[in-house]
Amino acid sequence: MSEVAYGRLKSKKRQERTANLITLVVVVFFAVLVLFPIWWIFRTSLMTNAEIYKYPPSLLPADWLFSNYEKTLEIFKFWKYLWNTMIIIVPSCLAGTFTATLCGYAFARLRFRGKKLIWALCVGSMLLPAMVTLIPLYIGWTRGLGLHDSYLPLILPYFCGGGAFNIFLIRQFIVSIPRELDQAATIDGAGYFRILFSIIMPAIRPAMIVVALFIFIGLWNDLLQQMIYINGSDKYTIALGLTNFRGQLKQDWSLTMAATCMSFAPGVLFYVIGQKYFVEGITLTGMKS
Repeated sequence: MSEVAYGRLKSKKRQERTANLITLVVVVFFAVLVLFPIWWIFRTSLMTNAEIYKYPPSLLPADWLFSNYEKTLEIFKFWKYLWNTMIIIVPSCLAGTFTATLCGYAFARLRFRGKKLIWALCVGSMLLPAMVTLIPLYIGWTRGLGLHDSYLPLILPYFCGGGAFNIFLIRQFIVSIPRELDQAATIDGAGYFRILFSIIMPAIRPAMIVVALFIFIGLWNDLLQQMIYINGSDKYTIALGLTNFRGQLKQDWSLTMAATCMSFAPGVLFYVIGQKYFVEGITLTGMKS
């Protein structure tokens, strides 16, 4: 290797190291911005109320008062609220993921009359604000079907396709799978459902996990609809219970933040478990045409 070529190679490596270092600094900076509010909530939950209002504020508690969590659990019915939330989320995630897969498979593989029109309506419905349908749905569920103070209005919609975006996500994944696999299975005598369960679903597992995560996150944070359809305190979810708990304590921020930490911990845990498939699914879906 000539001296000039060696110098160019060395310069190129130096530029790559510099670029990598700058990228790392930027990523760490934004990571700190994202994580700092979470840390602030956690450190507040371990302080006394007097220490919270002290100025200047400290990043670390003087005493790590994990007893605040014990006091919170005496008032905040965390396990009851978590159970109620799971009653909504588990069937919704299972049904929403399955029905979105069925719909996505139909749009990606099957031929039927009106397919393009129905697909256009499905995609177009994503542009419809949720507030537009909120009142008609409430009237339909409560006056039409008599489902007052019930979880069913929050669960049953996921038995009907799982949402337009989830159908779109699944469909984009299935489109990328070669049709030759379907044709080979058809020659062997496989029907539509056999192809779906034996070929398509194993291949789109990352997308199905992404759909389940989206449904989980949406229901976990859906305070508005839960406030509308759930009235009895014995049926409160995490979101409703936390809102009610904060109103009861008013200025007791240490216990309020302890309840907040307990409320978002299961969601964070669920995301950490599925983040590999979440990133993979989003990345691959973005590459589909």
